[in-house]
Parts: sequence; structure tokens; C-alpha cells
Amino acid sequence: MQIRGLKKGDTVKVISGKDRGKTGKIQKILVDKGRVIVEKVNIVKKHQKPDAKGKGGIVEKEAPIHVSNVMYLCSKCGVGVRIRYKTLEDGKKVRVCAKCHEILDA
Repeated sequence: MQIRGLKKGDTVKVISGKDRGKTGKIQKILVDKGRVIVEKVNIVKKHQKPDAKGKGGIVEKEAPIHVSNVMYLCSKCGVGVRIRYKTLEDGKKVRVCAKCHEILDA
């Protein structure tokens, strides 16, 4: 699953909101809502009832953030970049950094 070229496991940078400037890996993509869950970003407190697995209480967890508020963090550039696509000679379609033209897919 992809939204705007982002995949699960990609490192992204938050560009707006209360957590602007933070970075983290995408844990989950909610395609139908256009949101992503990024580790250690947009932490909220949730009141949870006790169940068979464990006790209840107030737990902290990551809440979804809109995909327009994050940008892919290029390892070569070191900044948030847009993603473009390029077709290689062998016909394979790969993601490419729009600034440095580095191939993002391994």
C-alpha cells in the first residue's frame, strides 16, 4: 500500500503541526483515510479499559497524522523531499529522490 509514494518502513519528517521537525518510521498506512502512523510522533493519551490481556489505565500511543503533513526523509540529502518515479533500462519502476535523483528502492 502506498500514499504519495510513501511505504511502510520509510523514514519521514513531520513538516507541520505540533510535532513539526520530528522524524520517525512509518508503522502503518491508512489508505482510505489518507493518514499514516509514525513512531514516536503525535503521541496521545488514551483511557483503556482492562481486558483479558492486561490491566487498564491511561496509555500513550501514536495517533494517525495526515499524509500531507509528512515528507520522505532522503538519506543522502538529509532533508524532506518529494518522490518521483523512474523506469530503469530493465523495465523496473523505482522511486527516486526529486532533489538528488538517488534511487530509494533497494
